Amino acid sequence: MSPTEIALIVFACVFGGAVLGMFLRILTPEHHLSQDSQDVIKLGMGLIATMAALVLGLVIATAKTSYDTQNEAVKRSAAKALLLDRTLASYGPETKQTRDLLRRIIAYRLEEIWPEDRSQPTGLDGPPAVPTAQEFEARILQLSPRNDTQRWLQSQALQISSDIMETRWLVLGGLGSSVPLPFLVVVVFWLTIIFGSFGLFAPRNVTVVAVLFLCALSVAGSIFLILEMDQPFKGLMKISSAPLRYTLSQLGQ
Repeated sequence: MSPTEIALIVFACVFGGAVLGMFLRILTPEHHLSQDSQDVIKLGMGLIATMAALVLGLVIATAKTSYDTQNEAVKRSAAKALLLDRTLASYGPETKQTRDLLRRIIAYRLEEIWPEDRSQPTGLDGPPAVPTAQEFEARILQLSPRNDTQRWLQSQALQISSDIMETRWLVLGGLGSSVPLPFLVVVVFWLTIIFGSFGLFAPRNVTVVAVLFLCALSVAGSIFLILEMDQPFKGLMKISSAPLRYTLSQLGQ
C-alpha cells in the first residue's frame, strides 16, 4: 500500500477511536466515570502516551536516518562519477569512448529514477544498467598503459569505479522498508486507545469533534511523512537529482 492509503487507514483508526469513545460514554454508567475512575484512566493513558511517543520517535529517527543515508549515497556517487571522468581524461584521448559510456550510464540512471515524464514508473534495479557498468569496468581493464602515470591513473579509475558500484549495491540493499511494521501497528493501536479515552471524557459538541478530527489528521500526517521518508526514490519527498544532473553537465569537459 502507498503512504497515502496507510495514512488514511491510520486516520480512520484514530478518529474512529475518538468517536467510539463518545459512543461508549453514552452506554457507560455514571458511577464508572467518577473522578476517581477518571484519575486512574488518565494515569493509564499517560503511560500509553509516553510509550507511544517513544516508539514514534524511534520510528521517525529510523526513517530519517535511512533517508539521509540514501541521499548521501547519491551525492557520493555523483562526485565519484565526476572524479572518474576527470581521471580518465587525464589518462589520454584513448579513453574517450569509455567516458562517453560513463555519460550514457549517468543519463540512463537519471531517466530511470527521475524521469521527465512523471507518469512513468521509477526504479533503481533495472536490468540494462548492470551489464553496462560491467562493460565499463572491462573497458578500463582493457587499457594498455604506456608509462607509470597511466598505470597509476588506470588503477585509480578501477578503484573509483569499484567504489561507485559498491555504493550502488549498498543503496539497493537499503531499499527495503526501514520502518518495522509491528512498531507501526502497535503505535497506531496505542493512539487509537488514547483517542478513545479522549472521546470517553469529552463533551459531545461540534468544537470538540472538530478538534479531535484535526488531531487525528495530524497524527495521520506524521505517519504519512514517516512512510514518505522511508521511500527516498519515490513520492513527495524524493531525493533530489541535482547532484547527478550537475555531474552529467560536467562530464566530457
